[in-house]
Amino acid sequence: MTGRNQENFNKNYIAYVHSFEPPTKHFKNCLHAFGVGGLICTVGQFLRVILEAVGLSGDELSGTVSVILIFLGTLLTGLGVYDRIGRHAGAGSIVPITGFANSVCSPAMEFKTEGLVYGLAAKMFVVAGPIIVYGVLAGGIVGLIYWLL
Repeated sequence: MTGRNQENFNKNYIAYVHSFEPPTKHFKNCLHAFGVGGLICTVGQFLRVILEAVGLSGDELSGTVSVILIFLGTLLTGLGVYDRIGRHAGAGSIVPITGFANSVCSPAMEFKTEGLVYGLAAKMFVVAGPIIVYGVLAGGIVGLIYWLL
């Protein structure tokens, strides 16, 4: 096949493959992501207001709200609910802190049959591990630059 024929063949093949793809609904997907992500953040704000009324403030308040949201994300993952929320909401469910809890809990649950060490402990950070490493490195670099200035 010559270069021109190969190029036409590639274009025709790509058009053929795209003819089988279902149309995406970008606006609907964005709306779902915005709604679910906003709802998760609203739950976090509700918890913050309740805990403030109880008497918590500052770092204790922020830490407690984060721990409760992580617990809820992990619990919903364990019950199989968070995966259904993720299918409906897409990125709206992975951006808040509950999505991070889900990304740690899901691989741990999936590989628990391989044992506590080689399954649960080793595979727990398969998804979240690079995020943690990047966060620690970026924080260290920013801290070093701040210290130097």
